[in-house]
Amino acid sequence: MHGEYKVPGGKLVVVDVDVDVEEGVLRHVRVAGDFFLEPDEALDAVNGALEGAPADTDAAGLAARVDAALPAGTVMYGLTSEGVGIAVRRALARATDWTDYDWQLIHEAPQPPALHMALDEVLTAEVAAGRRPPTLRVWEWGAPAVIIGSFQSLRNEVDPEGAARHGVEVVRRISGGGAMFVEPGNTITYSLSVPESLVQGLSFQDSYAYLDDWVLGALGDLGIRAWYQPLNDIATDQGKIAGAAQKRMVAPGGGPGAVLHHVTMSYDIDADKMVEVLRIGREKLSDKGTKSAKKRVDPLRRQTGLPREAVIERMIDSFRARYGLAEGKVTDEELARAEELARTKFGSPEWTARVP
Repeated sequence: MHGEYKVPGGKLVVVDVDVDVEEGVLRHVRVAGDFFLEPDEALDAVNGALEGAPADTDAAGLAARVDAALPAGTVMYGLTSEGVGIAVRRALARATDWTDYDWQLIHEAPQPPALHMALDEVLTAEVAAGRRPPTLRVWEWGAPAVIIGSFQSLRNEVDPEGAARHGVEVVRRISGGGAMFVEPGNTITYSLSVPESLVQGLSFQDSYAYLDDWVLGALGDLGIRAWYQPLNDIATDQGKIAGAAQKRMVAPGGGPGAVLHHVTMSYDIDADKMVEVLRIGREKLSDKGTKSAKKRVDPLRRQTGLPREAVIERMIDSFRARYGLAEGKVTDEELARAEELARTKFGSPEWTARVP
């Protein structure tokens, strides 16, 4: 069995391993990669620590075995014991890799907020059913909106007077996480709809870092040093620039499903308007280590000096260079289903206020 895992902000870890079925333990463990490790014998220690480990040991348990076996003074660069443990679990789960797929790009004309919510559900369901390849969808917003998480209280998150005054539509998405304030031209939003096998062997938290890694590279190509900040933020030394959310969807018949991972990035932001529309609590601000909501999100426009369209184009080019990316579109059938969902679910007061 073969597994790969790129340590967030680090290097690739590759594991080849067999399982002794009778004894239920790992055999012939071979760890490799483009990381740096000193001294040389530390690699033998890593392999030895994993040899004979029970095959059902979780990633944390495997990492603990590695840590206990490393020679004194071992230096790892681009490699962590946790990364080794995850790579082993991905091998045992027969996880797939980004390059195993023919990725499709959807980047179409502006859509209403409720339709965007519906498209996320429909396209991810199609990936789960095996009728659509893994898809990167870049959104264009047809109207300003507040998007609240699936489990958030509507009254706690949104000031209805502020939203009405600024003509901001409120919609609820199918994923968890916090509220996002978006305006056409000021926001970059994208979705990844991927087979569940891509994140096999990863914990829920690790899957966020794994699915965000490509965009950290894309931002680096733009001259922005960014990092993943658990659980679901992307940050720079000048502030938060993005927030992510996920939803797991099962396949028809209970087979392997799909994961929706979407990210909203602030290209530019009207901070005064945002705080009039969102109810941003003191507890949330204190948890983020800041006293002002206006300082929480740092726009990409200021950090890159590039037009929004150029930032999007460079991000898409970065993804394509890494994994390949063919031009695609929402099919007529997918659009019809999404429009129906936008009307009956995502545009309905019952769904938007399902947590009052």
